Amino acid sequence: MSLSAEAVAVQVLDSHETEVVDQALRVVAARAPKDAQILRDLIDQLRQTNALLDSTRALRSPTALGGEGRDESTLIDHLVTLDGLSGDLTLPLKSTLSRTFLLTKIMFLRGFIKATTACHEDAGTLVHDLNEELAQSIYTLLCEELFLALLRKPDVTMPIKRRAADQLISIWDDATIEIDDFAPMLESAWHARNRVTSNYGCLLGASETFRLASEDCNPLVIDFFAREDRSVGEAQAFEEFLFNMTTEELGGLRAAMKKAGLTAVSPAWAAQVVGRQLEELEHSREIDPMALYRSYNRRQLAADYRLMSGTPGPRRTAEGYLMVHLLDQQKTEQP
Repeated sequence: MSLSAEAVAVQVLDSHETEVVDQALRVVAARAPKDAQILRDLIDQLRQTNALLDSTRALRSPTALGGEGRDESTLIDHLVTLDGLSGDLTLPLKSTLSRTFLLTKIMFLRGFIKATTACHEDAGTLVHDLNEELAQSIYTLLCEELFLALLRKPDVTMPIKRRAADQLISIWDDATIEIDDFAPMLESAWHARNRVTSNYGCLLGASETFRLASEDCNPLVIDFFAREDRSVGEAQAFEEFLFNMTTEELGGLRAAMKKAGLTAVSPAWAAQVVGRQLEELEHSREIDPMALYRSYNRRQLAADYRLMSGTPGPRRTAEGYLMVHLLDQQKTEQP
């Protein structure tokens, strides 16, 4: 069976994804038939996961259970009260199925990248295209997690939380939605950051910010974090974003620089002081979206800890501050 027929059955791959995946399968099938069969099995798993998701009631459709009416309004009322400690247990089933589908798609694309890379030395362009599709799926997953993080933040206003909850419902209800459909500005920030390796230097972030702009980061993102009235938390969170380090790690690094009498540091020296490998989000001009995912989660965990412990530092990630700003703008755009 041709991949195009399989992709139509899945009904979640757009035209470019279908073209890239079809080409990759043909390359693998010609050189590694056993690997190609594994990839076909992944296609079937993706189709089955999507079928289960499609068979679940749309979250915006009214229903009732135990004499209690449920609709999108009651779901939003529920979502804005989440504290995050219950995990997926208090989320609607369709949200879990939607996340499962997205994770299945991510693993599906990772499998194609591995098989294509292994069997064809000259498949650089094809692997690059697959990696770009993988990045978009990971960015979509990241944005879903960002919305959930905003729901559990006590310092986020209720109108912002309701808009975040409404966007989550749209994502959970439609597996074809990707980040460029609902958060293109945030996608541009991640797209650019995934193409910049921090040099650290004197830790001012000027060169990293310039390189973000050169990688086509939406200028409104940089303007937001460079404005004169930005808060201390926003400035610190943007530093974390630029250097792929927490505020605590940056504080320790600056203290070590002062003690050693240094005005600039290398990535290797910084890694030694911090005590962990400092991942490059791009290497040899090829991005690593998994590294960006880890970077976000590290910074989000640190922000959550500060909020619970009352310790100093940003209460949100840079992405969180930016998203609150974007959601707040929606009220002025509505008629």
